[in-house]
Amino acid sequence: MHVRAVPKEKIRTVLEEDWIDRNRSPYAEGDTLWVPVKAGAAFDRVIPDNHPYAGRGFFMIGEIAVIHGKKPAHAEVEAIVQFRHPQGVVWIESLNEVTRTPATEVLWGDVGEVRHQENGYSYFLDPRKVMFSQGNRVEKLRMAALVKESGLHERIADMFAGIGYFTVPMSGSGGRVHAMEINPVAFAYLQRNIIANGLSGCVTASLGDCRNLLSGTYNRIIMGHFDAIEMLPSALQHAEAGSTIHLHSIGSVEDQITECCAGAGFSPTIMVHKVKKYRPHAWHVVQDVTLA
Repeated sequence: MHVRAVPKEKIRTVLEEDWIDRNRSPYAEGDTLWVPVKAGAAFDRVIPDNHPYAGRGFFMIGEIAVIHGKKPAHAEVEAIVQFRHPQGVVWIESLNEVTRTPATEVLWGDVGEVRHQENGYSYFLDPRKVMFSQGNRVEKLRMAALVKESGLHERIADMFAGIGYFTVPMSGSGGRVHAMEINPVAFAYLQRNIIANGLSGCVTASLGDCRNLLSGTYNRIIMGHFDAIEMLPSALQHAEAGSTIHLHSIGSVEDQITECCAGAGFSPTIMVHKVKKYRPHAWHVVQDVTLA
């Protein structure tokens, strides 16, 4: 795999570059992020594949191999086991739209609670019980970089905190995060991961519907749920001129954002960032909405 070296604190400056291969995950090494490049693009280093693998796509959470999409055939599972030697293999069939609780099936080995390490942080979770989005890795780094670069010790609302995907790196970068989660199982892991990463003094965790938990005003609001647009009016009640909202969706919802902001008395500036391909002809995007 061809990669290019990017200092972690500079990752935000290159995220929109065309040379990035968004089908591969970056590799962290100290303060350097090795970002995969597309074929034909300039690169700084080659990270060899220890073993060739051209089988079914999967990703690792701790020592567990996780598969999305159509249920794999037995031969596909065997190929993953031979290639990666995981502790277990689990197939995630679907996610509950509200609580993001996965419907899963263990296809091989033992699957249970694991400790997953990413970008220098630890996350405890059971992939049979809670969601973990490996594909958002670069977006998590971008959020952490934005918080660090602001230098303001921002007050941040993470409205759909899950187990701490954004809460942990943002608080680790100097933010004061109000993390909200409606799923009790995910919330328990959120609390555990805050403690495991030594961030108890930086995070306030709340269990319940985020629309009822928001309080005061925030410098930054993270809306990491595909139905976030429906809850934007609640977020805007706790924002002010200069606040930034990061609203996730499948495909752009800029027109709806503009209309909603105008109704709340704000004039928004919107920047759209692609996170990953969600399905053919549809992208998971984040709209950075700066209010005036």
